[in-house]
Amino acid sequence: MIDNEILSTDDRIYELRTYVTHPGKLDDLHKRFSNHTLQLFARHGMVNVGYWIPVDQENTLIYILSHKSRESAEASWDSFINDPEWRQVYEESHADGPIVKEIESVFMKGAPYSQIR
Repeated sequence: MIDNEILSTDDRIYELRTYVTHPGKLDDLHKRFSNHTLQLFARHGMVNVGYWIPVDQENTLIYILSHKSRESAEASWDSFINDPEWRQVYEESHADGPIVKEIESVFMKGAPYSQIR
């Protein structure tokens, strides 16, 4: 469950991320996220807002993270990418080849009328 207070500060920034996997690799990505990535994101100060599987796009995962600020997002990603546990998980998950083919990231702020700001 997400604490609404965490999601309603003026400086809060959201990050919409879309991952497209190589064919047949979406299940591997789901395993990596459920077993490791979500916990590592939280450890590095990122709030897991939600995860979605598009019904009309194959091999795709879309998710939203929340950060205290844009600067906080950059610091969180830097510490995440350099985390030894993440590096090990990443390498192990590539034992049978790369999982993700492309990543898109968009930073957003809530509109004044949005329930999430």
